[in-house]
Amino acid sequence: MPGGRLTQQERQQIALGLADGLPYAEIARRLERPTSTVTREVMRNGGPTAYRADLAHRATERRAHRRSPATARGPESAPQPAGRNADAVRAYEEELTLVLVQSGLPRMMSRVLACLYTTDSGSLTAAELAQRLQVSPASVSKAISFLDSMELVRRERDERRRERYIVDDDLWYQSMIRSARSNTRFIETARQGADLLGRGTPAATRLENVARFLDFVSEGLTRTAEQAREILYTRPAAASGDAAAPSSDPT
Repeated sequence: MPGGRLTQQERQQIALGLADGLPYAEIARRLERPTSTVTREVMRNGGPTAYRADLAHRATERRAHRRSPATARGPESAPQPAGRNADAVRAYEEELTLVLVQSGLPRMMSRVLACLYTTDSGSLTAAELAQRLQVSPASVSKAISFLDSMELVRRERDERRRERYIVDDDLWYQSMIRSARSNTRFIETARQGADLLGRGTPAATRLENVARFLDFVSEGLTRTAEQAREILYTRPAAASGDAAAPSSDPT
């Protein structure tokens, strides 16, 4: 398996693979590279829709010239708790970022959210985010404002009066409820249109069917989110062999 930095020819193969709609794992297999290498390469250079081999190669060369071994720092070299592999954690952050981008979030906002999710505390300051992501404080501020407006993060002050940005256990519940409620306006408007266009006409029937569908889905989503909410607060079971794990022996 080849090692070291990607060559310009390999980057061209990545670009061709993306154009053909190949998954990262398949592109990596053809290059005989780890999937994480391809994922990092694409996410650092515009993402799957904007990746250009020549631009990516020049950007990498510029970064290499600017970086010196004595001053290099960032997520790759940051110490990790619990014996985690720093490179593996960084690769996972980039994979999670890609998933968030594909779900519709802008790239910078996705990077910030992925970074917060992969910290044990689920909480970082603006300075910590800027250092971990190697971006400007202004980029972090813009991303946080966007995420805060969507209620995907919350803010609070710590004991040193620094503002911290937090992803907590309730985030996904609130997101599901917000998604369900966002359908309400369309449901009401669709039914107004059905009345206006005349009940029983093809157009009115189409709008009424959409309204009924969304009404049913929203009600089910809200009910399911309420029932499953406690899962967000469930702590993982102790690992097998852990002294704290409950015994299955009734005696």
